[in-house]
Amino acid sequence: MTSESNAALTARVDALPALRQLVESMDMRARKSLGQNFLFDLNLTRKIARSAGPLTGTTIEIGPGPGGLTRALLLEHAAHVIAIEKDRRAGSILSSLCTAAGDRLSLIEADALESPIWEFGTAPRRIIANLPYNIATTLLIRWLAHATAFESMTLMFQREVAERITARPGDPAYSRLSVLTGYYADAEILFDVPAEAFVPAPKIISSVVQIVPLAQPRYDCSAKALELITRTAFGQRRKMLRSSLKKINGEQLLAAAGIDPEARPQQLDIESFCKLARQFEAASATAP
Repeated sequence: MTSESNAALTARVDALPALRQLVESMDMRARKSLGQNFLFDLNLTRKIARSAGPLTGTTIEIGPGPGGLTRALLLEHAAHVIAIEKDRRAGSILSSLCTAAGDRLSLIEADALESPIWEFGTAPRRIIANLPYNIATTLLIRWLAHATAFESMTLMFQREVAERITARPGDPAYSRLSVLTGYYADAEILFDVPAEAFVPAPKIISSVVQIVPLAQPRYDCSAKALELITRTAFGQRRKMLRSSLKKINGEQLLAAAGIDPEARPQQLDIESFCKLARQFEAASATAP
């Protein structure tokens, strides 16, 4: 994009009514059933947008709501934003922004849980989103299975979930989500966002997490087997592995992988879980 076209777009976006004014005039209140908490502070949303780096190719936003982050992405010169919104009310409130942005913004009315966003737009793709908290973890696990389609994911989570995503073995927050994320990508918490930044204000602190997918999974194993092993192990995280994995012949798997059966799941690194996944896959292949 030329500096002239970016300047013209900035002028058109800046000329739009303030977000709070738009929301109040259209009575678009956040709905708890949709996990909505709106961000109006452009200084904050532009900080989130900048943290993803140059916004070339396609930037995918989930749940734009009234468009606080969407405006920021355009003001930070995103080449093309695809915003996916389930709430039909958003179409009306975002219409003026769509007009101002022209072909730089595409609004798709759809459910993110059913949308193959890894196929949307052109590469390089990235996701930048203030995710609905009630489906954030489900969305992340779904996207990780297609991680190589994305250059990065810059996502807002509850602080507790952000800690689970980025935790290391032995950390109190280390979980199935830590293992699956680390299998596909590098992840770090960039900064926290206080509750008062949202409307309505949630009762928790939120964090922006940067996830950068690897060119290929960190270790060789079946992703499906890894998901099963981690779900089974962390489903009873306080138990020893020989107990938590009992229903999938854990004793045999642990022995074959050379892992202490008295260890607990939060003590194992990603490589060890991948060893178990390979043993499980091998045992399944030879089972009668």
